[in-house]
Order: sequence, then structure tokens, then C-alpha cells
Amino acid sequence: MAHLQEIRSKIGTVHNLKKLTRAMEMVARSKIGKIMTRMESARPFGEKVRIIAAHMHHARLEYRSVYLAVRPVKRIGLILVTSDKGMCGGLNTRLFRLVADHLQVWARTGYEVEVCALGNQGLSFARRLGLPVVSQALGLGDMPLMERLVPPVGVVLQSFREERIDEVHLAYSHFVNVLVQQPRLEPLLPLTGEHLGAPEGPWDYLYEPDPRQVVDGMLRRYLETLIWLAVAENMASEQGARMMAMKAASDNAQEAMENLKHIYHRSRQEQITRELIEISSGAAATGGQV
Repeated sequence: MAHLQEIRSKIGTVHNLKKLTRAMEMVARSKIGKIMTRMESARPFGEKVRIIAAHMHHARLEYRSVYLAVRPVKRIGLILVTSDKGMCGGLNTRLFRLVADHLQVWARTGYEVEVCALGNQGLSFARRLGLPVVSQALGLGDMPLMERLVPPVGVVLQSFREERIDEVHLAYSHFVNVLVQQPRLEPLLPLTGEHLGAPEGPWDYLYEPDPRQVVDGMLRRYLETLIWLAVAENMASEQGARMMAMKAASDNAQEAMENLKHIYHRSRQEQITRELIEISSGAAATGGQV
């Protein structure tokens, strides 16, 4: 009887776990639509900013922005975008594996690395590896807010302007669909023509108050927009990965429940059979008197 009670207890535990994972799946399913809508609505703005920045880059200016400066690399800034919470399958693990591969290459080359962590999982990863974390933004929620991202990102951009770091790279999970999320690590600074693209025709501008303020301000806004879009992509990837992970967990819980019920019924049947045999044996031993 104690064995059957233990099985019933396990069935109840798995049933409660299934309800939890099912609820998390439905929450992720409801969030991903809103996040994708915001992400897709922001892409035209990002593309327009990129076009303007490309025009400025190819314009005939006496002033050349510090964001375009290419220098010998000694120290690298890494903006690491991850989720705040776990339970989203291998989303963060795949990104960490990609980042770890680059860190090994940079270490062999003699580069030093400092990290801006956007997300609690990335902060924990950097601390485990002993990487210096110069800025962070945690608890970003389900909507990337520019005012939450500008201060930590500004620390990295300021370090690049003051030549304390020579390159900046951006690591995040690119959203393809709810089934596929691709880890990416892309160069962010210095900006080059490859990043910005080429304008369709020659452009020139009149600047007020001066080219330095306008160009640097425009390129900074472009960089902030790129990072905002990366955070939005990562949030969509997180919800898609969590939805699929919780669906798999719910399916596994259902299968485990069915197996436990099968074991329970078989054990119950064996117990009933054993009791009948004991009754029959007892009756035979007393000469048929029960």
C-alpha cells in the first residue's frame, strides 16, 4: 500500500508541474506576438537612421567622427544581451558557447575584454569567467526601453571615444521564428562602410551648429538603435525558446504521468491478485472454511 501511495504522490507532483509548464507556455505565447509587433515596427526607423548615417559617412566632410576611427586593437568592449530569467531551453547556452569561442581567440591574441551586460544571465556568465563588468542593465522586462539601455551602453561608447577600448562587439540571439533563434556576435565599432552600406547617390549636408555635434549625435543614435533592436530580437527569441521549451516539458510531463498511471494500475492489479491468492490459500488451509 505504501508503494501505491508513493506512486499516487508522484502522479500528483507531475500533474502540478505540467500545469505550471503549460501556464508558462501560454504566457510566452501571448507575449511573443506583442514583442514581434514592436520589433517589426521599429525596423523601418532603424533602417532610416542607417541610411542617414551612411549618407553622412560618405559625405565630403572635413570632420571625421571618432566612431569611425580604426586603431590597433588592445582592448575590446563586449555588449552581451541575454535574458534575465532561465527556463528558455538552450537559448543562452548557445550564445555563451559562441562568446566563449571568441573569448578564447581574443585571449590567444592578447586582447583584454570588458563587458556591458544587458540581462542577468549574461552578468552571471561574465562573473563566472572573471570578466570585468563595466556596466549593466537588469530586469528589462518584456519591452526594451531606450531610457534603460542608454546609460549602460553610454559607458561603452564613452570608453571608445576616450580610446580606452579599441573595438566594440555586440552579442545577442537573432530571432528567426519561434523554432529557430541564432546566436550572433557582430562588430559594432568602429563603424565602417560595410556596416552602414553605400548611399544610392552623392549626398551633402549643411550642418547647424557644426558637423562634429550633428555627425557624432547621429551616429550615436544609430548605435543606440542597433542595440535596441538587438535587445528586441533577443526578447522575441527568449519568448519563442521558452514557449517551445515549456511545450516540450508539458509533453514530457504528460508522458511521465501516463507511465506512472500504467505502473500504478499494474501494481494495484498485482496487489489485488496477491490478496486473492492469500485468501484462497488461507481457505484451503482451513479445509474450505472461511
